[in-house]
Amino acid sequence: MLRSIVRSVSRLSVPGSRSCSNASDKVVLAEVDDKTGYATVTLNRPPVNSLNLELLTALSETLDDLQNNKSRGMILTSSSNSVFSAGLDILEMYKPKQERMKQFWTTLQDVWFKLYGSPFPTVAVINGHSPAGGCLLSMCCEYRVMLPNFSIGLNETQLGIVAPTWFQATMRNTLSRRDAELALTLGTLFSTEEALKVGLIDEVAANKEEGIVKAVSFLDRFKKISPQARSMTKQALRSKDIMELEDNRLQDVDLFVFAVSQPKVQKGLEVYLEALKKKAAK
Repeated sequence: MLRSIVRSVSRLSVPGSRSCSNASDKVVLAEVDDKTGYATVTLNRPPVNSLNLELLTALSETLDDLQNNKSRGMILTSSSNSVFSAGLDILEMYKPKQERMKQFWTTLQDVWFKLYGSPFPTVAVINGHSPAGGCLLSMCCEYRVMLPNFSIGLNETQLGIVAPTWFQATMRNTLSRRDAELALTLGTLFSTEEALKVGLIDEVAANKEEGIVKAVSFLDRFKKISPQARSMTKQALRSKDIMELEDNRLQDVDLFVFAVSQPKVQKGLEVYLEALKKKAAK
C-alpha cells in the first residue's frame, strides 16, 4: 500500500487557466510505502522541472515532513521521461525582484541543508538529463541510479557562471578531488556511461521501474544497521561542508544577488531566454 503524506505546492497560475486539485497540479509528489517505510519523492513541474521558488519550497517542506515522520529512506526522481531537473529556473534570476531573489536562494540553501544532511538514507533515480541544479540534487543523495542516454554535471562554467562553493563541495564529496576539479572547471556534462566510470553515479538501470528496484535494494542494506549510528556517521562525514555554508549563509546570499544583478549577467540571461524562445517556436 502506498499512501500520500506530504504537502505539495500548486504551480503558479497562468492567466486564463483553471486550478485543479488533482496530482498533476502539484510540483512535488510524495508517497510512502507502508511496508518498507520508504518515501518516493517526485519532481513534477513540467516540462523540465526547473527549480523555481515554488518547487524548492515544496521540496523543502517535503523533506521536513519526512524527517518529522522519521522516514526510513527516500527515493528522489522525476515525473518526466526525459529530464530529471534542468536546474535553476532562469526566470528567477532575469530582471528579478530583490526580495524574491533572496528568498529563492535562501530556499535553495534550505533544500541543500536538508537533503545533503538528511538523517535518513537517500537515493536519486535519475530518469532524465540532470545538469547544474539537477546534478546538485542528485549528488546530495547518498546513492545514484541513472538511466542510459542522458547527461549529468555541473556545467556552470560553460554558461560563464561560477558554481557556488557549496555546489563544489558536494561534487568533491562525490568524485575524487582531481576529477571534481576537472569537471567543475570544464563544466563537464557526463554521459551515463562516463558518469558511472568516474563515480558520479553508482548504477545504471534500463528503465525507471528497474531504477526504483535498485534504489530499494540500496535502502534495504541499512535494515540491520542502527539508524542513529548511520545518521551520525553520515552527518559527521558531511559536517565540514554544512558548517561552512552555515557560517557564511548571509554572505552567500549577498554574493548571489550581487552577481546576478550585474548588467553583463542580465544580458547573458536575456540572450539565453531569446534562444529558448526561438527554439520553442520551431
